[in-house]
Amino acid sequence: MAEIRVLNINQNVEISCEILAENGEDISKRLQKLMLQIKGKFMCDDGKSVDYNGIRTSETFAEYVEESSRLVHVDLATLTDQQKMAFFINIYNALTIHGICEQGVPSSVLGVKNFWKSIAYNIGGHVFTLDDIEHGILRGNRPHPSSPNPLFNDSDPRLQYSLQSVDPRIHFALVCGAKSCPAINVYSTTNLERGLEAAAQNFCSQEVHVDLNAKRVTLSKIFLWYKSDFAENDIDLLR
Repeated sequence: MAEIRVLNINQNVEISCEILAENGEDISKRLQKLMLQIKGKFMCDDGKSVDYNGIRTSETFAEYVEESSRLVHVDLATLTDQQKMAFFINIYNALTIHGICEQGVPSSVLGVKNFWKSIAYNIGGHVFTLDDIEHGILRGNRPHPSSPNPLFNDSDPRLQYSLQSVDPRIHFALVCGAKSCPAINVYSTTNLERGLEAAAQNFCSQEVHVDLNAKRVTLSKIFLWYKSDFAENDIDLLR
């Protein structure tokens, strides 16, 4: 089992159960603002290439790390599914960048053992790894492609925060730190539909290729790994 690194708390300090709850959207907006500043300063025009060394040593990143500690006080129960979707997409992307900066900057996150299983935030008193956020929350507790079992069992308190319905366009919004990943955007309840639709169109325009003469469609492997998120069969998937 991967050793979990909770990046937004001092792991030697016990979290009190008697904490003052904070509005998740308010904290998310502040984190969004900082992430936009980081994006503007350290991300290239393509929205994909990132100067991680520059981020790690910046005052803005230090401010972000301090602000991320407030996630411990978020009351997730107050968020609607739409709010949770925007919130957790933003947190996933920010945690990915935070994790890469903390681990050092590898040539690829694939070179960091158990990166998605080990990098985590404490949110509302619960620990969420990147895998927990993607598969347990945003995919409605559907199994990881490499496992037949869902991440959260019936007794897991985090299960109550899983989205009730899965929007497959989340796969076009989540970043993994590689240049082939989608461009990083910041989502809110007001721009969620517009943002996800734009992310889907942008991703498919680059990663889906149609050869009319050969009657062949070439797809990103995302459509293979997460086929059940998109459709029940190949015909519906193509549609």
